[in-house]
Amino acid sequence: MTQSLTSRLRVLSLMGALGLTGFLSACSSDPTLYTLAPLPGVSQAGGPVVVEVRTPVVSARLDRDTIVKASEDYQTKLASGSSWSEALPDMLGHTLMTDLAQRLPGTTVFAQGDAVTTTPTAYVELTIRNFEADSAGHALVTGMLSVHPAGKMIGPVVTSPVVWQSAEPVASSTSKLTAALSQGVAAIADQAAAKLRVLPPPVTD
Repeated sequence: MTQSLTSRLRVLSLMGALGLTGFLSACSSDPTLYTLAPLPGVSQAGGPVVVEVRTPVVSARLDRDTIVKASEDYQTKLASGSSWSEALPDMLGHTLMTDLAQRLPGTTVFAQGDAVTTTPTAYVELTIRNFEADSAGHALVTGMLSVHPAGKMIGPVVTSPVVWQSAEPVASSTSKLTAALSQGVAAIADQAAAKLRVLPPPVTD
């Protein structure tokens, strides 16, 4: 084997080794983790003594390891390399809980599954259908919200639609999208707090 051919084979072998190393490094790299943040709102007196925020029901399309970035052209697009720091339903529940506690200073608010010994006098239940950017790049949060007393009630549980959209496009950045979605959760907290303040007490035997 000539020296030229030997040198060429060594170069090809080195390139292959470097390529494999880069491939394994890319496969093992950790995703960037994002967390929703509670945001302040208007604090007012009134509301039940104790409120439990049930763990939200999130569409299976959204409840995945990689963050759903947008929905457009009949496609669900993911934010490659970006994940929520915990399961989305749990993070939504705790963010909403913190937002509500700030808005209802006279009310004890906790999330379902928290280690507490108190009994709730009212519940907040949330279903999320959209929690991503729309085709125009605006953050979009839609779903259904239910607020009702614990125990027996007069009449059925009344649910109301949740529809919130950011004023500006945010799809260009996962950080901007996360910040906008946090504003969407805060808007849901405003809606829930208003309902809780006028909630009738539960019916007792």
